[in-house]
Amino acid sequence: MKRRNLLALTAGALAAPAIARAQAKYPDRTMRLVVPFAPAGPTDIIGRMVAEKMTNLLGQTMVVENKSGAAGSIGAVEVKNAKPDGYTFLFAPSSTHAINPTAFVNPAYDAVKDFTPIASVCVNPLVLVAHPSMPDSVLGLVAEMKKNPGKYSYASSGTGSILHLAGEYFKTDVGGMDVVHVPYRGSGPALQDLLAGNVAWMFETFSTTLQQHRAGKLRVLAYAHAKRAPIAPEIPTMIEAGVPGYEAYTFNLILGPAGLPKEVVGTIDQASRKLMADPTVIKFLEDIAAVPTTDTSPERTAKFIKDEIAKWAPVVRAAGVKIE
Repeated sequence: MKRRNLLALTAGALAAPAIARAQAKYPDRTMRLVVPFAPAGPTDIIGRMVAEKMTNLLGQTMVVENKSGAAGSIGAVEVKNAKPDGYTFLFAPSSTHAINPTAFVNPAYDAVKDFTPIASVCVNPLVLVAHPSMPDSVLGLVAEMKKNPGKYSYASSGTGSILHLAGEYFKTDVGGMDVVHVPYRGSGPALQDLLAGNVAWMFETFSTTLQQHRAGKLRVLAYAHAKRAPIAPEIPTMIEAGVPGYEAYTFNLILGPAGLPKEVVGTIDQASRKLMADPTVIKFLEDIAAVPTTDTSPERTAKFIKDEIAKWAPVVRAAGVKIE
């Protein structure tokens, strides 16, 4: 009898650690937020702010890992292939979840099926900027381009980038313009050539161009969002400037690999809602002319992805973008 009791007690003691582990509160260790671009860009800057805030909200460290390359596809695949245990997330931008699904001839992932949508952090609207020698209004610029077919060129950070496609979308929305596209290896060199007068105009982020605009080195003609930016309310929207319905932006979403448990999704969703209700987060984003997503949810994030793919697919095809 004593032997049976001893064996039972021993078995119970051995099982206890396993039960404790199974019942451990999530998260109980460090999480990764994969940013699919190099450090110091807008997505990385916002991602690091999010990781710091989520660390405080969740009680466990969230670290940023930069996995750049192939228009964000390397980072996206990293998360797609991760174990769906709630410890690896993608800070998804427009390239991975709006453009690449159509632009790549053989995409390395399915933007919808291979990920679990959790939260939207913000959209980062682009601005139409022009060299100071150009007209000082959007419609004035359009008139100049149409009056001189083939004379002018516009810059972008590379073929198939959001800056390129925003330009093509703009050309279509104003009834077509014969303007040469000049792709660069990144937005930095493109902007330098715009400042030098080697190209006439381009789309860029507001935070990158506002100082040069205020210094008179270039002209920000319009903000590509439905509402004006609080940081520069004097700049009209593209719609107000005469291009009905025109919006173009990058975005940042929190996604996990497909198959995340409901409990994990629920935990990150609730933390994200608190994140997006934080006045310091809202101010941080508005100070760089990004638009906070204050009504975030997994359902809205899933719909947003599908809507963005549908929006940009015809633009990608019309531009003839095919990335091997």
